[in-house]
Amino acid sequence: MSNLNGEGISTAGSSSQDVNLDRHTRNDYGPYGKMQPFTSTIVDMDGSSQSEGGSIGCCGYILYAFSCIIIILTFPFSLCFTIKVVQEYERAVMFRLGRLLAGGARGPGLFFIIPCIDSYTKVDLRTVSFDVPPQEVLTRDSVTVAVDAVVYYRVQNATMSITNVEDANRSTRLLAATTLRNVLGTKNLAEILSEREAISHNMQSSLDEATDPWGVKVERVEVKDVRLPVQLQRAMAAEAEAAREARAKVIAAEGEQKASRALKEAADVMAESPAALQLRYLQTLNSISAEKNSTIIFPLPIDLLNGFLNKPEKTSF
Repeated sequence: MSNLNGEGISTAGSSSQDVNLDRHTRNDYGPYGKMQPFTSTIVDMDGSSQSEGGSIGCCGYILYAFSCIIIILTFPFSLCFTIKVVQEYERAVMFRLGRLLAGGARGPGLFFIIPCIDSYTKVDLRTVSFDVPPQEVLTRDSVTVAVDAVVYYRVQNATMSITNVEDANRSTRLLAATTLRNVLGTKNLAEILSEREAISHNMQSSLDEATDPWGVKVERVEVKDVRLPVQLQRAMAAEAEAAREARAKVIAAEGEQKASRALKEAADVMAESPAALQLRYLQTLNSISAEKNSTIIFPLPIDLLNGFLNKPEKTSF
């Protein structure tokens, strides 16, 4: 079994002859009919590149030699085309005749290229943030909400971000939107409103694991806003208002109960002490006279009131 480049791959059900094929020494016919060693570059998960074979083919050698001659003949003007600069926060991923050069990404600082046969792509390693558009999500308790978020990520492996995915930025954005819908779809409305931090951490873990083969590190995810339908907002507002009114009635009833108990205790104290009743009577007269109203009050001696209060009830025959 072989892949598109003619590379031999051994499988569990292959014969012993297929197992003995060495992909590092297998030769292929070049464009000029000459046997040439097979060459390819493998990018590991850690971003390091490994070159298989050591030849770029006869045509590649010719182009390489021709480019070197041009550089020498046009020196020092050729330095303008062969010397490139990448910033501290950038890396350059280089290709020669379409193959990834060994040694990993270049930079920061100066690096050299050979015009016509070398190409490179700059990758920014700084942290990038983007807003996830509002997503219509159906929660576990069948409530439709619109949720948006913000994602912070950076490229931690420039080589993998170029060779393993076409557009790491666009792919991360699309994956963030789908991950947001998938995570929130497993929660009910109460959990979404009260457990934003846990939801953000869950999203960050899922995104970081999914983007790891692309050389992308998701640093932080934050749920920004949860928008509810208008009818649901009105229903929740009415429910909250009813709960507040119920609590207010309970508090008022408890206050009246405490006031009644205090009044009963005061009445018991005054009944046991006539002097306390006399002082209360005088205090009431003083407070009424201080209000400057047109009512004229004639104080009545407390002894006369006692006569009326202690008057025996008439017995009916």
